Amino acid sequence: MGITHNNIGEGARLSAIQEQEWGTFHTRPVHQVTMTNAAGATARITNYGATLLSLEIPDRHGQLIDVTLGFDTFDEYLGTHPFFGATIGRCANRIAGGMFTLDGHMFSLDVNNDPNHIHGGRRGFDKHLWDITRAGQGLGDVFVKMAYTSIDGDEGYPGNVEAAITYTLTFDNTLRIEMQAGADASTPVNMTNHSYWNLNGHESGSILDHEVTLIGDAYTPIDETRITPGEIKPVDGTPYDFTTPKPIRTNMDALPLLGEDDPGGYDHNYVIRDADGTLKPAAQIYSPQSGLTMYVRTNQPGIQFYTGNFLDGSIIGKAGVPYGKHHALCLETQKFPDAINKQGVEGWPSVILRPGEPYYHEVQYAFSCDKK
Repeated sequence: MGITHNNIGEGARLSAIQEQEWGTFHTRPVHQVTMTNAAGATARITNYGATLLSLEIPDRHGQLIDVTLGFDTFDEYLGTHPFFGATIGRCANRIAGGMFTLDGHMFSLDVNNDPNHIHGGRRGFDKHLWDITRAGQGLGDVFVKMAYTSIDGDEGYPGNVEAAITYTLTFDNTLRIEMQAGADASTPVNMTNHSYWNLNGHESGSILDHEVTLIGDAYTPIDETRITPGEIKPVDGTPYDFTTPKPIRTNMDALPLLGEDDPGGYDHNYVIRDADGTLKPAAQIYSPQSGLTMYVRTNQPGIQFYTGNFLDGSIIGKAGVPYGKHHALCLETQKFPDAINKQGVEGWPSVILRPGEPYYHEVQYAFSCDKK
């Protein structure tokens, strides 16, 4: 669509948004949008999967570092990878057995994480080309909005869903992601962003020394298939307790393994404290090496904390960097995993979107830096 806009922000470095063709998908052009704010931070997004490709933030020395994992070329995103930066839908996380019942009807979904359905299926929202509908600037912020229609029967889900996402890079180094949807039939919707974060830079190896605070006093335990039985348990006195800041590695060895193939590490949903549908703090991550702190705020009730356990060095990312175990962490804001099969369970949020109801999910990743 040929976006090129420039604007002088307060103070006043140049902020800008630019678009360029990046490849072709089923004869349609794929676009890459680059947004730069007045502070010099830069976010790159593609309309393939409404995916965040990179986010460059200044560290304590004023050097820009790319804090997300990903690839350099479009073709690499067509290969197998663990959802780097992708918009996930219709339903994030796992659905037990790839089945659910809604209004008396049973639905079978694609089983793409045996024995379960995960992240919308083999061709979820992340594997489709979105339409760029709007882009621009205002008051020092830069944004791009995209839309996608998921048709009735898509990956087994009922009803047509009109989805939209807006990425905004603010003047104060906050990346705001707003996900919206509407449906013409009742269907589960539980979107998320699946970025992999390393506050030392994507090329910097392990994140186990990152200091983590999770603003949640409870979590949802999982079985060997990584499905929760519907329990909510307190984190106090367990290795899952991040209510005060601590390096990720602190209690990792105390985590129970979920079978012979469990690589170890965190992959758990936390119940956000005082969640009420308004923006609440959900997590805080600090890197002593770069001086960067990332603050996560969301209007969702849950956040999946994942420590890149299944990365094994076989994926070669940006600049030829192999992404090994614990190379990054994910903080996926969401309603709880398998919520469609926990209808009526106390404390479990509903993921059912009815016709005429709006779905709105906001998450903010805000950055600051110490000056040591």
